Parts: sequence; structure tokens; C-alpha cells
Amino acid sequence: MNDSDRQYVVGLAGHIDHGKTALVKALTGIDTDRLKEEKARGITIDLGFAHLSQNITLIDVPGHERLIKNMVAGVSTIDMVLFVIAADDGIMPQTREHLDIVSLLGISKGIFVITKIDLVEPDWIELVEEELRSLLKDSAFENAAILKTSTESGEGITEVKSSLLDTVKELQSRKHDGLFRLPIDRAFSKAGFGSIVTGSVISGKIRVGDTVEILPAKISARIRGLQSHDAQVEGVLAGYRAAVNLAGTDRIDLSRGQVLTEPNYYEPVTSLDAYLQILPNAIRRLKSQMKIRVHIHTSEVLGRLILMEKKELLPGETGLVQIRLDSPVYASYYDRFIIRLFSPQLTVGGGLVLETNPAKFRKRFEKDIVQNLLKLKDGTVSEVLLACF
Repeated sequence: MNDSDRQYVVGLAGHIDHGKTALVKALTGIDTDRLKEEKARGITIDLGFAHLSQNITLIDVPGHERLIKNMVAGVSTIDMVLFVIAADDGIMPQTREHLDIVSLLGISKGIFVITKIDLVEPDWIELVEEELRSLLKDSAFENAAILKTSTESGEGITEVKSSLLDTVKELQSRKHDGLFRLPIDRAFSKAGFGSIVTGSVISGKIRVGDTVEILPAKISARIRGLQSHDAQVEGVLAGYRAAVNLAGTDRIDLSRGQVLTEPNYYEPVTSLDAYLQILPNAIRRLKSQMKIRVHIHTSEVLGRLILMEKKELLPGETGLVQIRLDSPVYASYYDRFIIRLFSPQLTVGGGLVLETNPAKFRKRFEKDIVQNLLKLKDGTVSEVLLACF
């Protein structure tokens, strides 16, 4: 295995009923709505997966506001976004929130697709495109391609597929620390095989027969088998989608939010120091002791926010914070995360993990703590190493 064998994960995003699942089916022939309730209601509830080619996976995510946690789990490990806006609806609330989320997660490559163009007049499509360009102005996606499609007539589908194939060629190699990590986005049992988990490898590599540790539970398991794009493989590396057959876990409760990791290296995290960025359009200023929802990798956990330098963080501001979690998760240095209000459940910001399981923040040590964290955020390699000790 080497980097030339890499795979690409493309996440779909957009408001509910804007045609994400229909677009995936038009591109791949695969209906990603697999659940009975999804079929009955005509909406995506959980994550769906399809292969555009041997090395490109499409992840279809829910668009409904109540399912944002599933959406964040789906896009937390993607390489680029395929963003969908329906011509008959235009920009809607989850359009904006999904765009905020992918931006906060550091995703900078994307293609925007105006769907359902068969339902409106050409003049209206132009207005939707103008509104979209305005929304994307001054963002990482300002110059992204905007394509127009109809899954009913097939118009534009070839162009979307061609654009996707061209865009993935522009993606840089994944940067990783060499230690194996795979956030679990699905877990299930299969007769004759036992426990199976799926996810995207965000770092390192692994082979059949290797041992992994499941965090935050700190459970050891052996890799019995591996699949990637429905084919048996001997190993997977950073960037791969993988289905992992685990030995020794048949009586263990495996679920989305857990992470397969290099054994004996990481510890469960119950608090973290971080650099936090508040969205300019956040509806509320943030204060110490606020209860928040933290989305990191494929997990969601409640926590308390402790501000270090300021009494409050206003929309558009940044700051150093400590987050004390209600239950343990996996997290590591420079991992990205999203925070949402406890109620109403709206995205208000995101950030970078700088330190895991730090000492409890005390105001009298603020100056030293802040200086240390700023080195972890922006320092040289030597400064970062010194700040860790």
C-alpha cells in the first residue's frame, strides 16, 4: 500500500429534500436510503454510502435539522463536499448550517449542484445561482464550480461526474501522524462473521491480523478481516473507506462515536483545551459554564465551556477555551470539532484540540496556560514539543 493507492471520500450536504439521495443514485445507480423508515418517509435519516468509482466513496447525509449530529458524523472525515441546493427552494436554513459545518471542519474543496432544474424557469435558476454565489463570497468555496442538474431528465449528471473525477485529482495527500485511527460511523453484527464496523481511516495503516484498541472504552480487538469498496483486502491506509471485521468483540457494545486506534497510545478524553472560532452569524454569545454539544469525529457529547481570556465570546470572535465533557471520547492534538448550543440545537462554532485531559483551568495560572496553548496552536515544531512537557 502507498499513497498512490489512496481513496477519496466525498460527502454530500444540503437542506432536507433538496435531492442529495437522488443525485447519488443518478451518479452511481445506488439508492443509499436503506432503512425502512427512510423509504416510507422519503428522507435520509442515517448515513448512506455509494461508490462513484473504485477509489471514490460518496457519503449521503441527512438534511433535516433534527439529524444534524448524523450529518456531522458523515462529513467529519471527508476530503471534499458535494453541496446540493434545490432550484425550487433555493438557499434554506440547513444549506447555511451545513456550509458553516464543513467550513469549520476545514474542508475547502467542493462542488455545488443546483438540482431539480426541471421544476422552475431558467430565470429562476439564475436567481438561485446568484444567491448561492453571494453566500459563498469570501469563503473557501468562493470560486467553486456551480453545476445544474435534473435527476428526472438526466441533464447535467455527466458534467457532475466529470467534475468530481477532475476535482479529486487536485486534492492533496492526507497529512497524518502515522498512528492508525478510524472513527466508527456504523457498527453491526453479521452471521458467521461477528462484529463489523465501518469508517474512514484518518491516519496510519493497518493489516489483517493486527491488534487495535477501541476508544474510549479501551478494549483490545484483533482484525479478522478487511473490506474496502466491497472487496476483500489485506490492508488499508489513510484515506481508505474500510469495513473491519473484529475478533473478540462479539459481546461488546460497538457503536458510532467510538474510534479504532493504535494500541496503548491514546487515553479516553474527559476534558480538552482548544482554540475556538465562533460563527459570525451565531445567534448567541458564549459564556463560561455554558452547556454545549460537542461533535468530534463521529461522536456527540455534552460538555461545559470554560473561557480563558474573556468573559464572553461574541459572534465572529475567537478564543482559547477548556471544555469539560460529561462522558469520555477519543480526541487528539489538532483534531477539529464542532460545538452546538444545548438548546436550541444550533451550530455556533468549531475549533482545534490543543491539549487533551489538561489540568483544570485556574484563573491565577491564566498567563502561563495561554502562552503554552498559543505555542501549541501556532508554534514551531520545537515549540510544540516543548509545550507538551
